[in-house]
Amino acid sequence: MTIEDNIKKLFKDYFKEDVLSVEVCSAHGSAREYYRVRSANCSAMAAYNDNRKENEAFIDYAQQLANHCVNVPKVYVADLDNNIYLQQDLGNVTLYSLLQSQTNQADNIYKEVIKQLPKIQMAGKDFDYTFAYPRKAFDSQSMEWDLQYFKYYFLKMAHVSFNEEELEKDFKVLTNYLLSADMQYFLYRDFQSRNIMIVAGVPYFIDFQGGRQGALQYDIASLLYDAKANLSPQTREALLDLYIAELKNHITIDEKEFRKLFYAFVYIRIMQSMGTYGYRGYFERKEHFLLSIPYAVANLQWLEENISLPLEIDELHRVYSQIISSSEQGNIATQRHKLTINIKSFSYKKGYPHDVSGNGGGYIFDCRCLHNPGRYEQYQHLNGKDEQVIRFLEQEEEVQEFYSNVFSLVSQSSKVYIQRNFTNLSVYFGCTGGRHRSVYMAQRLANELSQNPELDIVLQHVEQGN
Repeated sequence: MTIEDNIKKLFKDYFKEDVLSVEVCSAHGSAREYYRVRSANCSAMAAYNDNRKENEAFIDYAQQLANHCVNVPKVYVADLDNNIYLQQDLGNVTLYSLLQSQTNQADNIYKEVIKQLPKIQMAGKDFDYTFAYPRKAFDSQSMEWDLQYFKYYFLKMAHVSFNEEELEKDFKVLTNYLLSADMQYFLYRDFQSRNIMIVAGVPYFIDFQGGRQGALQYDIASLLYDAKANLSPQTREALLDLYIAELKNHITIDEKEFRKLFYAFVYIRIMQSMGTYGYRGYFERKEHFLLSIPYAVANLQWLEENISLPLEIDELHRVYSQIISSSEQGNIATQRHKLTINIKSFSYKKGYPHDVSGNGGGYIFDCRCLHNPGRYEQYQHLNGKDEQVIRFLEQEEEVQEFYSNVFSLVSQSSKVYIQRNFTNLSVYFGCTGGRHRSVYMAQRLANELSQNPELDIVLQHVEQGN
């Protein structure tokens, strides 16, 4: 059954009504897929995500947040074996979309959101983090992941130079300072304007599956320095004042110390976001992420000109200076990049691989027509990367003919894609178990295409876990 078939079945089983329509909805930067499902009397949002642990985290957090009277979508029913769940349909209006149209209403919603945020965070004091994914806390490991993401997917891909040893030292200094914050609260993780739905003027909160235990400063930093929201410095400061005043209704804080730590969390949040923009923009070729980079750089520039952290992080400041200078020259977000070819081997028994590029284009080649080494005991524990299997397949004339036809088609497409400035091409190879023939073909094609300097090759053997 397809994803849509499973969604229709789950909807009908729960609502006891026939499905009239299934509409694909934008997921922005998410790897999840969303569908609006309607019957004669009901509507629901279906989510498909092949990461079961992330699904479990969302469903569990939705219930726990609802128990603390937080406005989150109700999860009606889940089919975790098929990676889908149905949740309340909250419409299409986000806080971000209001910012683009009705500023006065957006201002009022921001104030209401900020009043709600401490309630969400305080819930973390008695939260059960059993299903937290990928970490139970925003600890040193979480921070290291974010900083490495920034280094490898933004700095390196945007060709920003740095002294690796000195940068790592600065990362450690920043991390140690951040860890001095009180970490007993619920950290939403992605608390930003696209993840706040507006229903009849009331904010509802979505996409909290990455939540974990952490510091208060992180989520308010995420909201106020949300790049595309593009809030003015004056608005940010006024909203920060409002948040601190609201927070004082819940706990006692040292306001001076809170603000110092707040700006350190702003820095790490911006670096995490820039790592995401780099990965989604430079690597996955999703242009709207590249368009977010100048806004993030503008926030970074304001920080560098107005905020002084009590830390010795000279290499980080040197890196920031390069980013700001390069952005001013128009280089950061406008670099020309290669065509990415996503090559995968898979098993037909498990179903087709998910298209990560979002464009749905490319080829699926069925290798089951080829002589199968898996039928022979001496090859059963091996796979298509092993020399014995390679020799077995390459002695077969049909294998050589099959590969020649594949290479010709893919080469022709990639040449045209490059000329037309396309960003992604998918090439999938399937066989019965996803172990021998498909792995061999995927590996051989990846090795050969990687010699072309105009191509970026991303290879995954689904059934081999790599």
